[in-house]
Amino acid sequence: MISNRELRHIIECGFLPLACTCTINYDQSLMIRVFEPYSGRVDLLVTGVSAASLTSNQAIAALIGELRSEMATRQAGFLENASAKCGE
Repeated sequence: MISNRELRHIIECGFLPLACTCTINYDQSLMIRVFEPYSGRVDLLVTGVSAASLTSNQAIAALIGELRSEMATRQAGFLENASAKCGE
């Protein structure tokens, strides 16, 4: 079993070079906040992630990969919208 401290460390390191804070709530759910370390701009905020299913390095890596994909999708959508507005 992975300790809460180790779980937090793995998740927080999984988003480098961005900064990440992972908080484990009283109900063992996670709040994960990924942000740009210099400006503080929040790129992703996820709450209610169940820690119960994160019992292996593979499960943690899958979660990090899923969240990184979500961030990339949001960033791509933002860039498409910004470029469309500039073309108007």
